[in-house]
Amino acid sequence: MTETSTIQRVGVLGAGTMGIGVSHAFAAAGLPVVLVDTTTEALDRARNTIEANVRLYTMIDRTQAAVSPKSVLDAITFTTELDGLSDVDFVVENVTENWDIKEALYRELDRICPQHCVFGVNTSAIPITKMASVTSRAERVIGTHFMNPVPLKPLVEVIRGFHTTPETVDLTTGLFRRIGKDSVVVEDSSGFVTNRVAMITVNEAIFLLSEGVSTAPDIDRLFRQCLGHQMGPLETADLIGLDTVLYSLDVLLDNFDDPKFRPAPLLRKLVAAGRLGRKSGHGFYSYEPATSGSTTGVSS
Repeated sequence: MTETSTIQRVGVLGAGTMGIGVSHAFAAAGLPVVLVDTTTEALDRARNTIEANVRLYTMIDRTQAAVSPKSVLDAITFTTELDGLSDVDFVVENVTENWDIKEALYRELDRICPQHCVFGVNTSAIPITKMASVTSRAERVIGTHFMNPVPLKPLVEVIRGFHTTPETVDLTTGLFRRIGKDSVVVEDSSGFVTNRVAMITVNEAIFLLSEGVSTAPDIDRLFRQCLGHQMGPLETADLIGLDTVLYSLDVLLDNFDDPKFRPAPLLRKLVAAGRLGRKSGHGFYSYEPATSGSTTGVSS
Protein backbone atom coordinates (compact mmCIF):
# COMPACT_ATOMS: atom_id res chain seq x y z
CA MET A 1 0.00 0.00 0.00
CA THR A 2 1.25 3.46 -0.91
CA GLU A 3 1.83 5.74 2.06
CA THR A 4 0.02 9.08 1.94
CA SER A 5 3.27 11.02 1.85
CA THR A 6 4.45 9.06 -1.19
CA ILE A 7 1.47 9.93 -3.40
CA GLN A 8 3.24 11.97 -6.03
CA ARG A 9 0.69 12.17 -8.82
CA VAL A 10 -3.12 12.20 -8.85
CA GLY A 11 -5.37 11.33 -11.77
CA VAL A 12 -8.78 12.93 -12.29
CA LEU A 13 -11.16 11.39 -14.78
CA GLY A 14 -13.86 13.61 -16.27
CA ALA A 15 -13.57 17.37 -16.88
CA GLY A 16 -17.11 18.29 -15.92
CA THR A 17 -18.06 20.39 -12.91
CA MET A 18 -16.77 17.90 -10.33
CA GLY A 19 -13.62 16.97 -12.21
CA ILE A 20 -12.76 20.65 -12.60
CA GLY A 21 -13.20 21.23 -8.87
CA VAL A 22 -11.26 18.14 -7.82
CA SER A 23 -8.36 18.98 -10.15
CA HIS A 24 -8.31 22.56 -8.86
CA ALA A 25 -8.24 21.44 -5.22
CA PHE A 26 -5.37 18.98 -5.67
CA ALA A 27 -3.33 21.31 -7.88
CA ALA A 28 -3.78 24.28 -5.52
CA ALA A 29 -2.29 22.09 -2.77
CA GLY A 30 0.78 21.47 -4.90
CA LEU A 31 0.02 17.95 -6.13
CA PRO A 32 0.64 17.20 -9.82
CA VAL A 33 -2.64 16.26 -11.51
CA VAL A 34 -3.48 14.46 -14.76
CA LEU A 35 -6.97 15.51 -15.92
CA VAL A 36 -8.48 13.22 -18.56
CA ASP A 37 -11.55 13.76 -20.71
CA THR A 38 -12.67 12.49 -24.09
CA THR A 39 -12.54 15.83 -25.95
CA THR A 40 -10.14 18.75 -26.21
CA GLU A 41 -13.16 21.07 -26.03
CA ALA A 42 -14.02 19.79 -22.56
CA LEU A 43 -10.41 20.18 -21.46
CA ASP A 44 -10.24 23.74 -22.85
CA ARG A 45 -13.40 24.63 -20.91
CA ALA A 46 -11.89 23.08 -17.80
CA ARG A 47 -8.68 25.08 -18.20
CA ASN A 48 -10.59 28.36 -18.58
CA THR A 49 -12.93 27.58 -15.70
CA ILE A 50 -10.11 26.68 -13.32
CA GLU A 51 -8.26 29.88 -14.20
CA ALA A 52 -11.36 31.95 -13.44
CA ASN A 53 -12.22 30.01 -10.29
CA VAL A 54 -8.76 30.41 -8.76
CA ARG A 55 -9.24 34.18 -8.88
CA LEU A 56 -12.88 34.03 -7.73
CA TYR A 57 -12.44 31.62 -4.83
CA THR A 58 -9.44 33.52 -3.48
CA MET A 59 -11.61 36.65 -3.30
CA ILE A 60 -14.66 35.08 -1.67
CA ASP A 61 -12.81 32.80 0.77
CA ARG A 62 -9.78 34.32 2.45
CA THR A 63 -8.80 30.92 3.85
CA GLN A 64 -7.97 29.75 0.34
CA ALA A 65 -4.27 29.30 -0.30
CA ALA A 66 -2.66 32.31 -1.98
CA VAL A 67 -1.98 30.61 -5.30
CA SER A 68 -1.92 32.06 -8.78
CA PRO A 69 -3.96 30.71 -11.70
CA LYS A 70 -0.68 29.97 -13.48
CA SER A 71 0.72 27.86 -10.65
CA VAL A 72 -2.50 25.83 -10.45
CA LEU A 73 -2.71 25.29 -14.21
CA ASP A 74 0.99 24.43 -14.42
CA ALA A 75 0.36 21.57 -11.98
CA ILE A 76 -2.31 20.04 -14.24
CA THR A 77 -1.66 17.94 -17.34
CA PHE A 78 -4.69 18.05 -19.64
CA THR A 79 -5.07 15.01 -21.89
CA THR A 80 -7.57 12.96 -23.86
CA GLU A 81 -5.45 9.83 -23.43
CA LEU A 82 -6.48 7.40 -20.71
CA ASP A 83 -2.91 6.07 -20.80
CA GLY A 84 -1.93 9.35 -19.13
CA LEU A 85 -3.00 7.65 -15.89
CA SER A 86 -0.38 4.90 -16.20
CA ASP A 87 1.85 6.42 -13.49
CA VAL A 88 -0.60 7.94 -11.00
CA ASP A 89 -0.93 6.83 -7.38
CA PHE A 90 -4.57 7.81 -6.82
CA VAL A 91 -7.43 8.35 -9.29
CA VAL A 92 -10.67 10.24 -8.66
CA GLU A 93 -13.31 9.25 -11.22
CA ASN A 94 -16.14 11.71 -12.00
CA VAL A 95 -17.89 10.42 -15.11
CA THR A 96 -21.64 10.30 -15.67
CA GLU A 97 -23.89 8.24 -13.37
CA ASN A 98 -24.33 5.42 -15.88
CA TRP A 99 -23.40 1.88 -14.87
CA ASP A 100 -22.58 0.64 -18.37
CA ILE A 101 -20.19 3.54 -18.97
CA LYS A 102 -18.57 3.20 -15.56
CA GLU A 103 -18.19 -0.57 -15.79
CA ALA A 104 -16.31 -0.40 -19.07
CA LEU A 105 -14.20 2.48 -17.83
CA TYR A 106 -13.14 0.75 -14.60
CA ARG A 107 -12.09 -2.38 -16.47
CA GLU A 108 -9.87 -0.18 -18.64
CA LEU A 109 -8.53 1.78 -15.66
CA ASP A 110 -7.68 -1.47 -13.92
CA ARG A 111 -5.56 -2.45 -16.90
CA ILE A 112 -3.80 0.91 -17.25
CA CYS A 113 -3.15 2.10 -13.69
CA PRO A 114 -0.33 0.68 -11.56
CA GLN A 115 -1.42 -2.04 -9.15
CA HIS A 116 -0.82 0.11 -6.08
CA CYS A 117 -3.08 2.90 -7.39
CA VAL A 118 -6.24 3.57 -5.39
CA PHE A 119 -9.52 4.24 -7.22
CA GLY A 120 -11.64 6.99 -5.66
CA VAL A 121 -15.21 6.72 -6.94
CA ASN A 122 -16.88 10.15 -6.95
CA THR A 123 -20.38 8.85 -7.57
CA SER A 124 -23.75 10.14 -6.44
CA ALA A 125 -25.47 6.83 -5.81
CA ILE A 126 -23.81 3.73 -7.32
CA PRO A 127 -22.62 1.39 -4.53
CA ILE A 128 -18.85 1.27 -4.15
CA THR A 129 -18.80 -2.50 -3.73
CA LYS A 130 -20.52 -2.91 -7.09
CA MET A 131 -17.98 -0.61 -8.72
CA ALA A 132 -15.06 -2.46 -7.13
CA SER A 133 -16.35 -5.81 -8.35
CA VAL A 134 -15.21 -5.14 -11.93
CA THR A 135 -11.61 -4.50 -10.89
CA SER A 136 -8.77 -6.70 -9.63
CA ARG A 137 -8.16 -4.34 -6.69
CA ALA A 138 -11.42 -4.28 -4.72
CA GLU A 139 -9.48 -3.60 -1.51
CA ARG A 140 -8.17 -0.37 -3.08
CA VAL A 141 -11.50 1.01 -4.30
CA ILE A 142 -13.19 3.62 -2.11
CA GLY A 143 -15.96 6.17 -2.41
CA THR A 144 -14.80 9.80 -2.48
CA HIS A 145 -17.95 11.88 -2.62
CA PHE A 146 -16.80 15.48 -3.00
CA MET A 147 -19.24 18.38 -2.69
CA ASN A 148 -19.53 21.25 -5.15
CA PRO A 149 -17.72 23.62 -5.40
CA VAL A 150 -14.92 21.32 -4.34
CA PRO A 151 -12.22 23.92 -3.47
CA LEU A 152 -14.60 25.69 -1.07
CA LYS A 153 -16.08 22.65 0.70
CA PRO A 154 -14.11 21.52 3.78
CA LEU A 155 -15.58 18.00 4.06
CA VAL A 156 -15.59 14.86 1.89
CA GLU A 157 -17.94 11.90 2.36
CA VAL A 158 -15.71 8.82 2.18
CA ILE A 159 -17.44 5.48 1.57
CA ARG A 160 -15.96 2.18 2.66
CA GLY A 161 -16.86 -0.68 0.29
CA PHE A 162 -17.20 -4.28 1.43
CA HIS A 163 -13.58 -5.09 0.52
CA THR A 164 -12.02 -1.65 1.18
CA THR A 165 -9.15 -2.11 3.65
CA PRO A 166 -8.42 0.11 6.66
CA GLU A 167 -5.15 1.02 4.94
CA THR A 168 -7.04 2.37 1.93
CA VAL A 169 -9.32 4.39 4.21
CA ASP A 170 -6.33 5.84 6.07
CA LEU A 171 -4.52 6.61 2.82
CA THR A 172 -7.56 8.41 1.42
CA THR A 173 -8.38 10.47 4.48
CA GLY A 174 -4.70 11.35 4.85
CA LEU A 175 -4.54 12.50 1.24
CA PHE A 176 -7.56 14.72 1.80
CA ARG A 177 -5.93 16.25 4.87
CA ARG A 178 -3.03 17.22 2.60
CA ILE A 179 -5.42 19.35 0.55
CA GLY A 180 -7.09 20.85 3.63
CA LYS A 181 -10.20 18.66 3.82
CA ASP A 182 -11.70 16.64 6.63
CA SER A 183 -13.56 13.38 6.00
CA VAL A 184 -16.57 11.52 7.34
CA VAL A 185 -16.30 7.79 6.68
CA VAL A 186 -19.60 5.96 6.08
CA GLU A 187 -20.55 2.43 5.08
CA ASP A 188 -21.51 1.45 1.55
CA SER A 189 -25.17 1.96 0.68
CA SER A 190 -26.63 3.42 -2.50
CA GLY A 191 -26.68 7.21 -2.22
CA PHE A 192 -24.64 6.96 1.01
CA VAL A 193 -25.81 9.56 3.57
CA THR A 194 -25.85 12.84 1.69
CA ASN A 195 -27.46 11.87 -1.58
CA ARG A 196 -29.89 9.37 -0.13
CA VAL A 197 -31.40 12.26 1.82
CA ALA A 198 -30.73 15.09 -0.64
CA MET A 199 -32.17 13.38 -3.73
CA ILE A 200 -35.46 12.67 -1.96
CA THR A 201 -35.61 16.33 -0.91
CA VAL A 202 -34.92 17.56 -4.44
CA ASN A 203 -37.42 15.11 -5.93
CA GLU A 204 -40.16 16.11 -3.49
CA ALA A 205 -39.55 19.79 -4.27
CA ILE A 206 -40.03 18.97 -7.97
CA PHE A 207 -43.33 17.24 -7.16
CA LEU A 208 -44.42 20.34 -5.21
CA LEU A 209 -43.57 22.55 -8.18
CA SER A 210 -45.39 20.32 -10.67
CA GLU A 211 -48.48 20.20 -8.41
CA GLY A 212 -48.60 24.00 -8.29
CA VAL A 213 -48.17 24.11 -4.51
CA SER A 214 -45.51 26.83 -4.88
CA THR A 215 -43.12 28.42 -7.34
CA ALA A 216 -39.47 27.50 -7.74
CA PRO A 217 -38.18 30.80 -6.24
CA ASP A 218 -40.47 30.48 -3.21
CA ILE A 219 -39.64 26.82 -2.59
CA ASP A 220 -35.94 27.67 -2.59
CA ARG A 221 -36.46 30.81 -0.50
CA LEU A 222 -38.19 28.77 2.21
CA PHE A 223 -35.21 26.44 2.45
CA ARG A 224 -32.70 29.30 2.52
CA GLN A 225 -34.45 31.68 4.89
CA CYS A 226 -36.41 29.30 7.12
CA LEU A 227 -34.09 26.31 7.29
CA GLY A 228 -30.76 28.09 6.81
CA HIS A 229 -29.67 26.17 3.71
CA GLN A 230 -27.16 27.90 1.47
CA MET A 231 -29.21 26.88 -1.58
CA GLY A 232 -32.75 25.64 -2.06
CA PRO A 233 -33.43 22.16 -3.49
CA LEU A 234 -34.28 23.36 -7.01
CA GLU A 235 -31.24 25.64 -7.16
CA THR A 236 -29.20 22.67 -5.99
CA ALA A 237 -30.67 20.46 -8.70
CA ASP A 238 -29.73 23.02 -11.35
CA LEU A 239 -26.18 23.14 -9.98
CA ILE A 240 -25.80 19.35 -9.86
CA GLY A 241 -27.41 18.86 -13.26
CA LEU A 242 -30.94 17.52 -13.71
CA ASP A 243 -29.62 14.55 -15.67
CA THR A 244 -27.38 13.61 -12.72
CA VAL A 245 -30.34 13.95 -10.34
CA LEU A 246 -32.42 11.68 -12.56
CA TYR A 247 -29.63 9.11 -12.88
CA SER A 248 -29.17 9.13 -9.11
CA LEU A 249 -32.86 8.62 -8.39
CA ASP A 250 -33.03 5.77 -10.91
CA VAL A 251 -30.05 4.10 -9.22
CA LEU A 252 -31.64 4.53 -5.77
CA LEU A 253 -34.94 3.14 -7.06
CA ASP A 254 -33.17 0.16 -8.62
CA ASN A 255 -31.11 -0.59 -5.50
CA PHE A 256 -33.84 -0.22 -2.89
CA ASP A 257 -36.93 -1.07 -4.98
CA ASP A 258 -38.74 1.58 -2.95
CA PRO A 259 -41.26 3.88 -4.68
CA LYS A 260 -40.19 6.81 -2.53
CA PHE A 261 -37.29 7.20 -4.98
CA ARG A 262 -39.56 7.35 -8.08
CA PRO A 263 -38.41 10.37 -10.12
CA ALA A 264 -40.96 13.14 -10.58
CA PRO A 265 -42.42 13.17 -14.13
CA LEU A 266 -41.45 16.84 -14.46
CA LEU A 267 -37.81 15.90 -13.87
CA ARG A 268 -37.92 13.32 -16.65
CA LYS A 269 -39.64 15.85 -18.94
CA LEU A 270 -37.00 18.54 -18.37
CA VAL A 271 -34.13 16.11 -18.92
CA ALA A 272 -35.73 14.86 -22.16
CA ALA A 273 -36.07 18.50 -23.25
CA GLY A 274 -32.37 19.15 -22.63
CA ARG A 275 -33.03 21.55 -19.75
CA LEU A 276 -30.31 20.22 -17.50
CA GLY A 277 -29.64 23.22 -15.26
CA ARG A 278 -26.68 25.55 -15.20
CA LYS A 279 -24.62 23.53 -17.67
CA SER A 280 -27.25 23.86 -20.39
CA GLY A 281 -28.34 27.41 -19.50
CA HIS A 282 -31.84 26.35 -18.46
CA GLY A 283 -33.30 24.15 -15.74
CA PHE A 284 -35.69 25.29 -13.06
CA TYR A 285 -34.15 28.71 -13.72
CA SER A 286 -32.65 30.39 -16.76
CA TYR A 287 -28.99 31.35 -16.66
CA GLU A 288 -27.72 34.31 -18.69
CA PRO A 289 -24.79 33.86 -18.73
CA ALA A 290 -24.58 30.25 -17.54
CA THR A 291 -23.18 31.26 -14.13
CA SER A 292 -26.04 33.44 -12.89
CA GLY A 293 -29.69 32.54 -12.39
CA SER A 294 -32.86 34.42 -13.16
CA THR A 295 -35.64 34.79 -10.64
CA THR A 296 -38.21 32.97 -12.76
CA GLY A 297 -38.78 29.29 -12.10
CA VAL A 298 -40.17 26.70 -14.47
CA SER A 299 -43.87 26.02 -14.07
CA SER A 300 -45.40 22.57 -14.22
